[in-house]
Amino acid sequence: MYSRDLLIDKIVKGMQEKKGHDIVVVDLSPIEDTVCKAFVICTGNSPSQIQALADSVSETVRKEAQSKPTAVDGLRQSMWVAMDYSDVIVHIFLKEMRDFYDLEHLWADALLTEIPELD
Repeated sequence: MYSRDLLIDKIVKGMQEKKGHDIVVVDLSPIEDTVCKAFVICTGNSPSQIQALADSVSETVRKEAQSKPTAVDGLRQSMWVAMDYSDVIVHIFLKEMRDFYDLEHLWADALLTEIPELD
């Protein structure tokens, strides 16, 4: 498995372990001049769940893909947490913030993969 695919798989696993909702992988690789090759986006129900999701993603990726984010932002208010894994950026949102920014639809050429809920 290509390392980006492994990274995305482990990010999704970390999100699923803490019941992240509406997980979407946004493949930006066919588009030139983007800041990364993929986004992985999910929704949490509360600031405490968003913190738990970020912790779970960080721990799962560290243990199972031997990678750490180069930067994490947004943990203080936990309304939108961004985790930078270079080629892949993780976005964990409260629903209102996700609806407002609508990141997955900013690039019309991006391939969106919706990950089914585990429940």
